[in-house]
Amino acid sequence: QVQLVESGGGLVQAGGSLRLSCTASGSIFSINAMGWYRQAPGKQREMVTLITSGGSTDYGDSAKGRFTISRDNDKNTAYLQMNSLKPEDTGVYYCYAQVRPTRRIGPFDYWGQGTQVTVSS
Repeated sequence: QVQLVESGGGLVQAGGSLRLSCTASGSIFSINAMGWYRQAPGKQREMVTLITSGGSTDYGDSAKGRFTISRDNDKNTAYLQMNSLKPEDTGVYYCYAQVRPTRRIGPFDYWGQGTQVTVSS
């Protein structure tokens, strides 16, 4: 089994910054992509950003230029630095990882429990 544990959410004023972390643990042979999705009230979950094991990144339109994802492969941990936050960034941020538990099976998609980010105007 694989667990994703997130930390770093909270309440911040518009224009402020937050840093999220996500650590994967359990039965892990390799991790392909890691990243974050978010879900605002009444809206569908959307991709915020993803990073591959090789360091290639992808950002949703709302994150480009303001958010930066990074990853420590030795620690199975991804980080999301969010700057210039806006009220519309408010939502639950879910960590995502595509994990191969052993050499022969997977990869499978795993999700964290979610962390609330609230940006006040």
